[in-house]
Amino acid sequence: MTIVRQFTAVAASLLISVPALASDDDHFKGVPANTLEQAVANFSEYNNKLEKVLAGDLTPEAMNEVHQLTYTLENALQKLDDEIDELEDTLEKVHKASERADPDTVRTAGEQYLSNSRKIIK
Repeated sequence: MTIVRQFTAVAASLLISVPALASDDDHFKGVPANTLEQAVANFSEYNNKLEKVLAGDLTPEAMNEVHQLTYTLENALQKLDDEIDELEDTLEKVHKASERADPDTVRTAGEQYLSNSRKIIK
């Protein structure tokens, strides 16, 4: 067997065996987004990082970096999605209270809505 064939055989066997050795615990999970503030900060920071990687050559190393960045972005988007769902519910309370002419609920739910929505957009 020639050196090139031996190298190819070794490389192919590593490509097949290494993923099998990795456990879910070894796989990158990304930075968590436990709060809305964390989600917004991570979303902004990691979008900037992704933009920088995409501006360069998409080498294998860059592709790995993109892969890792997307985990944090996915965590942030999931938290944002959850928070948006809660904002929708709160805004619906404001809407229905306004139909019933319920100023106490309009004020408290409206303030809660504005407070939480301003964490996303000022």
